[in-house]
Amino acid sequence: MSLNFPLLLVIAVFVCGLLALLDLLILAPRRRAAIASYQGSVSQPDGVVLEKLNKEPLLVEYGKSFFPVLFIVLVLRSFLVEPFQIPSGSMKPTLDVGDFILVNKFSYGIRLPVIDKKVIEVGDPQRGDVMVFRYPSDPNVNYIKRVVGLPGDTVRYTADKRLFVNGESVAEQLVGSEPGTLGSAELYKEKLGAAEHLIRKEMSRYRATPDRSWTVPAGHYFMMGDNRDNSNDSRYWDDPSIPKDLLGMVPDRNIVGKAFAVWMSWPEPKLSHLPNFSRVGLIK
Repeated sequence: MSLNFPLLLVIAVFVCGLLALLDLLILAPRRRAAIASYQGSVSQPDGVVLEKLNKEPLLVEYGKSFFPVLFIVLVLRSFLVEPFQIPSGSMKPTLDVGDFILVNKFSYGIRLPVIDKKVIEVGDPQRGDVMVFRYPSDPNVNYIKRVVGLPGDTVRYTADKRLFVNGESVAEQLVGSEPGTLGSAELYKEKLGAAEHLIRKEMSRYRATPDRSWTVPAGHYFMMGDNRDNSNDSRYWDDPSIPKDLLGMVPDRNIVGKAFAVWMSWPEPKLSHLPNFSRVGLIK
């Protein structure tokens, strides 16, 4: 069962805030009145009794303590920056398994938490951005890929692993090779929009990609992983519940934010493998 953390956080903030408000408007005045009545009825008030009369209910005490912390976390996470951890190698070599990243939540507009409704327009995704979004077939799952196609674009990916956008070949330059899944893999420097980044292609990939093209509808985006032969992205999504012309597309309402930095890496979260900071830096 996947937990809806934003919803749980909003509920926690609401409950704690309600307890704090209840204390401010009702319980605290009652305590003050009880203390005043006691002090007026005795010549020498007992400190222990005063402390007992002034004591907050345990639930209210916890609610008031947690409210400011949870409220700050809600604001930061919903409107400014949210942390994520990379679970797979689909974005190699840009991002690796275990990378902890920061996602800018306001780059593409201010959205209300839980309902994800955009209330303030700020900007739109640009070709080449690394974007976190909710998987169209299961919005409870977050994906991270690179924006390849913008609304109105025609995207084509050929059987020989070449990417075309609006009929133009995306520039790439071979920079090296490394071990692959079934042989070797080649690394290329790709220029997609204003972004220059590395991509990875398997040279002995068992699954041949057919020559296909897609037209991106208004309000949607076409996404691909930088690890081109090991990425579950817009090229391969298949869901019978989604209309054919929208299959593989990420709607604007599913956008979470723009990934902009790696702040820590911890591929194996255990005491024998401590986190490292060798990959810290901005995401290209």
